[in-house]
Amino acid sequence: MLIFSVSDKGGTGRSVTSTNIAYQAALVGRDACYLDFDFGSPTIGAIFDVEDFADEVLTEGLHDYLNGRVPEPRKLDVWALSARDSVRKPPGGGRLDLYPGTKGGSSFVVDANNAARCVDLITRLNEQYDLCIVDLSAGRSFAAQLALQTLAHPALDGLEARWLVFHRWTRQHVYAAKSLVYGPHGLIDTALANGISEDRMLAMIRYVRTAVIDPHGPANNALRPSQQAWLWECDQDLERLASRSRLGQNLRIGSIPLEPILQWREQLITDRDVLVTQVANPETAKSLRKLTAVVLNETPWTLEDE
Repeated sequence: MLIFSVSDKGGTGRSVTSTNIAYQAALVGRDACYLDFDFGSPTIGAIFDVEDFADEVLTEGLHDYLNGRVPEPRKLDVWALSARDSVRKPPGGGRLDLYPGTKGGSSFVVDANNAARCVDLITRLNEQYDLCIVDLSAGRSFAAQLALQTLAHPALDGLEARWLVFHRWTRQHVYAAKSLVYGPHGLIDTALANGISEDRMLAMIRYVRTAVIDPHGPANNALRPSQQAWLWECDQDLERLASRSRLGQNLRIGSIPLEPILQWREQLITDRDVLVTQVANPETAKSLRKLTAVVLNETPWTLEDE
């Protein structure tokens, strides 16, 4: 399974949610790898707590591989290298590997050579892992262009690929997600330019909303009745806006609650965080497990009407 994680804006929770999907998949025995294609800011090692080891990746990260400077990109074993004691491979767990970007790397123009190397890498990793997550730079980036050019290659015909578009549950972010997919030079336009049909592209896209406040949740009991009513109205207004923007309930596969530790310290949420220290909310862990199960479900996605 090949997953491309994308968002139009930074701060959507794209990377921290995607890393938690990879982590949850490995916990249930799936071999998972994570590719940091956020070329302008390759910092995923911090979420996996392998940043001390990622500092060693000076000339062998994905930037250097895709630009032909090294024959293979560096691979980091998250289970072995994470500085967090609670991030350890459980009995029956699968592999959890990070392919980091090069330290100090930056975005680059896509050409035929690095596209060919990307096709080769994705082909090989898809054979080695049950789940490959490619974290793309925010917005209309060279990383997204490279991903779509790679996906259009004949060598990847028949590969089950999915796109997760992340947005916070605000009007600004809903508009941004709509623009990223349907707007000028967005995902649809770029797919068409690479020979991928609009129907095929739309069938691969689903949405994940993050930082969601449940208007009926117990955390709102301290609010005044007028505030609770206002929050419910805002939520309903957002639902209508999402539906009009063609990213409503039929196409949404996950909803991640507003979670303090994800806002203050982007990290993997472990059982220890939920059950022992209780710094993470059970609802957040449950939503991540549910989202991971949907992502891993091999039933092909189809184009759905709003």
